[in-house]
Amino acid sequence: MRAIWTGAVTFGLVNIPVRLYSATADHDIELHQVHDADGGRIRYERRCDVCGRKIDYEHIDKAFDDGENTVVLTDEDLAVLPAERSHEIEVVRFVPSEQIDPLMLERSYYLEPDPNAVKAYVLLRRTLEQTDLTSIVKFALRQKTRLGILRVRGNVLLLQSLLWADEVREAQFPALSSRVRVSAQELEMSAALVGRYSEDFDPEDFQDDYQVELRRLIDEKLKQGAALDTEATFGAAEEEEGAGDLVDLMEALRKSLERRGAGAKERPARKSGAPSHTKGAAARRKGA
Repeated sequence: MRAIWTGAVTFGLVNIPVRLYSATADHDIELHQVHDADGGRIRYERRCDVCGRKIDYEHIDKAFDDGENTVVLTDEDLAVLPAERSHEIEVVRFVPSEQIDPLMLERSYYLEPDPNAVKAYVLLRRTLEQTDLTSIVKFALRQKTRLGILRVRGNVLLLQSLLWADEVREAQFPALSSRVRVSAQELEMSAALVGRYSEDFDPEDFQDDYQVELRRLIDEKLKQGAALDTEATFGAAEEEEGAGDLVDLMEALRKSLERRGAGAKERPARKSGAPSHTKGAAARRKGA
């Protein structure tokens, strides 16, 4: 991994130099646009509306337009902003972890301590573990002031940026404003269905089917040439049973329970106790 930012976590007078790494990576197959007639690559050029010339990135500035006036902001203008010059991840508050709404979570980054700051790094990590609190932080990255949280993942501190409060929309749907009567029997059957689906979560149990099929399609085209019968490769698309129909809720729950019950009998029972990845995480927490 390559560090994308260097700075320091500041906690009161404690200063912990760190390097920031992206914790996630996009696995999507990269596609580009071509002309359907001859396969020629479609390219997008940066052209000026005034002179019509193609413009290099080094000659492109940012601007704000209020409808009447345009204010041009150069890289030098933006660089003097106090927040942009800051290379601190400032701890501003510790809050109960359950108060963090997952909807607000944005990007995730790993924090690697400077070799001379490992003790302070581990101290902060263990403090977060023992108190079961989440640290609210403020930092600047890529010309934006950001809100974030520090939490523990294994033996590493994880920084996750948060959306600002005014960036989260409220959901207001008229259909949910009226009272809906749910019977005790419907609720009981629904809970039973949830029970049939209940298992430990292991991310390795899931895969991105679209990307797998896309790679298969590309490989087949490479073998056979441009002409390919998609249906012969993937088979005809199956229609969902009852898709789009309004069905009786109780009947749908009953059928779902029956279907899930049959599947549960075929699936081998999972051993009791914590799954292996959970045990590994616990062992790592006891380590450093």
